Amino acid sequence: MIRRSMILAILCLLITTNVQSQGLGLHVAYQKATDAEKGRLMFGGALRLKLTNSLTVEGSIDYRQEKYNATQTVRSWPVMVTGMLHVLPIVYGSVGAGWYNTTLDVDIPGVENETTQEFGWHFGGGLEIPIGAGKKLTGDVRYVFLDYEFDALPFKGVDSNFFMFSVGILFGL
Repeated sequence: MIRRSMILAILCLLITTNVQSQGLGLHVAYQKATDAEKGRLMFGGALRLKLTNSLTVEGSIDYRQEKYNATQTVRSWPVMVTGMLHVLPIVYGSVGAGWYNTTLDVDIPGVENETTQEFGWHFGGGLEIPIGAGKKLTGDVRYVFLDYEFDALPFKGVDSNFFMFSVGILFGL
């Protein structure tokens, strides 16, 4: 229910708001789980719509593939929607939701591939720096909480499942 309400609210904002500018771009992200020894690189793209001087909405998708041995490959592709509140023209805080998809491909006859989907929340912040006519350099960090119900306040002892640090470039449309 929360997911549908959030999607409906975002669509209403986009329909009823005069979009000032927009950007489409590519980025590279470093993702590391809380309990992992090392992180992994992901590649993706984003579309940002500036709704007001201080509010931006972003839709993004990333992709990562890892081979663990000759028979197992894991593919991940998170799809995220993020609201960004610009506290300064180049600095923003962010909060959003995502669908985190993972497929385990097993190359063994008779064994089925398995895809899982998890819903998650993320928050963080970043920078959006103009670097020329219609171009911006972006960088942000997002802390992701999968299938988490934020019922306990304050969030003492709550650890994110993973974080993502990304750097990218946006081109004006």
